[in-house]
Amino acid sequence: MGFLSQSFDLNDLPQSQGYGVLPAGWYSATISKADVKPTKAGTGEYINICYSITGPTHQGRTVWGNINIRNPNPKAEEIGRQQLGELMRAIGVGKVSNTDQLIGKDLMIKLTVRDDDKSMEQNEVRGFKAVQGGQVPSLSGVGVPMPALAVQPDPAPKAAPPWAKK
Repeated sequence: MGFLSQSFDLNDLPQSQGYGVLPAGWYSATISKADVKPTKAGTGEYINICYSITGPTHQGRTVWGNINIRNPNPKAEEIGRQQLGELMRAIGVGKVSNTDQLIGKDLMIKLTVRDDDKSMEQNEVRGFKAVQGGQVPSLSGVGVPMPALAVQPDPAPKAAPPWAKK
């Protein structure tokens, strides 16, 4: 038996925020970690990125996303490279050769919620854009100021008109 140095009252202890999925929408975030990893089959590579949410809600939460950079499926590789291009434009980096160049960069990420029969709900990173006042690299590599971007959640799905059959 181990005695505690003090007594703890449940009413005095803080409650956890929970670790469920975040609602779909745009969030400001900072890239806190980025590593290159092999695909499960070992035939490709992806960048595994950790995003720390900075607002407008859920500050301090983290979400993970993967970007395919090498894959035997040409379409998967093309999509991954498009995503990498969107991310680089959002953080204002014109050229990247090391994942450390991504760390510490601020951006807006669009989260969706995936819920399939094989696993429980989880967030997926589905879009990137520059934060207000961010820089986007031009072809010459010099940043150009971005217009202000408002943070807005995804609109709620529209209800079917009353005459539509269900």
